[in-house]
Amino acid sequence: MFFRPVKGQVINHGVCGHVIEDTMEVAKDFFEMPNEEKAKVYSMDPNKSCRLYTSSYNYANEEIHFWRDHLRHPCHPLDKWVHIWPENPARYRDVVGKYTNDVRKLSLRMLEMIREGLGLERGYFGEELTGDQLFAVNHYPPCPDPNLTLGLPKHVDPNVITVLLQENVYGLQVFKNGQWLGVKPLPHAFVVNIGHQLQIISNGKLRSAEHRAVTNSREAGTSIVSFINPCHDSIVEPAKSLIDTGVPLYRPFKYKDFLKFYEENKGDTEALMEAYKIKP
Repeated sequence: MFFRPVKGQVINHGVCGHVIEDTMEVAKDFFEMPNEEKAKVYSMDPNKSCRLYTSSYNYANEEIHFWRDHLRHPCHPLDKWVHIWPENPARYRDVVGKYTNDVRKLSLRMLEMIREGLGLERGYFGEELTGDQLFAVNHYPPCPDPNLTLGLPKHVDPNVITVLLQENVYGLQVFKNGQWLGVKPLPHAFVVNIGHQLQIISNGKLRSAEHRAVTNSREAGTSIVSFINPCHDSIVEPAKSLIDTGVPLYRPFKYKDFLKFYEENKGDTEALMEAYKIKP
């Protein structure tokens, strides 16, 4: 099996088309359920593992609300978490369970290729750096005036690697060379984002990309996201073999501490990374 990037997206990835289609369908079915059914998992409590919320976890304190509903829950190991997932739609747990397993395998294969490309030792991206996985669905209803708000603000993902599945409704944009560029949805293709942790581990050789989601006045949009994260107590630092000058660019830290700081500075990528850089 080989991967092939097409306009920044990955195809020939080994995740079956029917698994992808079933997962997108069941995700859309979830958001089409009556409000009283969705309310069973709605929560603004950041400590709740499986929850649905609007805009962001910090809705009450936002100056500007974003035009999305967001469902997220942990999914690895599957047998530890599946019982807290939504009970409806009836096939949600079976379909999403299959998808998250398959996307995890794909993510680890891609990280193995990245490991080889960086020249790191075998097993570098083990359970400490990849043991936490989150499944999330972003639902963007039609927005009466897309000029007034975004679906998601500019940000870089805090994790190691993100695998994103778009529906056939345009919304994702990436920031490159001083401008925002749209990422056209391709059938069964994944957008793969490098997160902050991979930039730090590579000692700056790999760069995370800022991205955002714009709204649409005519159609609802749905995206499915798989986040591969370090375990919360894991220590993250530049790989020693990649420190060319003998001095790392970033200091070591616990991932859970990075996450806390990230939530406080999500929109300011430069300030976030500067806080973890080693000063001369």
